[in-house]
Amino acid sequence: MDDSINYDKLMEKALKHVAIEALRIAADEGLPGENHFYISFKTNHHDVRMSSDLLNQYPDEMTIVLQHQFANLMLSETYFEVDLSFNSIPHTLRIPYDAITYFADPHARFALSFSNPDNSRSNENSKMDEVRKVSGGTAEVVSIDSFRNNK
Repeated sequence: MDDSINYDKLMEKALKHVAIEALRIAADEGLPGENHFYISFKTNHHDVRMSSDLLNQYPDEMTIVLQHQFANLMLSETYFEVDLSFNSIPHTLRIPYDAITYFADPHARFALSFSNPDNSRSNENSKMDEVRKVSGGTAEVVSIDSFRNNK
């Protein structure tokens, strides 16, 4: 039995809570000003609920944008749901917080990347580049890996 405190897990939980609270603000009050969210998540997570059409298009990971055209953003203790349209077809997505790999608000120049065993460095870097492009090159990305104790 490992009797040490798992600080990596504690940091990940705390940082994910920041994303959840931002979603809560958007659900309760709407998105203020020009704020908008880019959210990437693992579509193959066992608790993700989405149409089979979308799952066939995005069998591993998907990025959604919450900005002007989303509806019914609702949060529970373990997931959030949102209605989005893809090619003018409405879809309801249920995304567990555990499935989120990336959260960004380009307007605020804020981004979080969460560790995931399947999340490759090149994929993470391309997401960071995307947010930097949208935010004028000044996005500040906080990766949970920067807090890890390298052994």
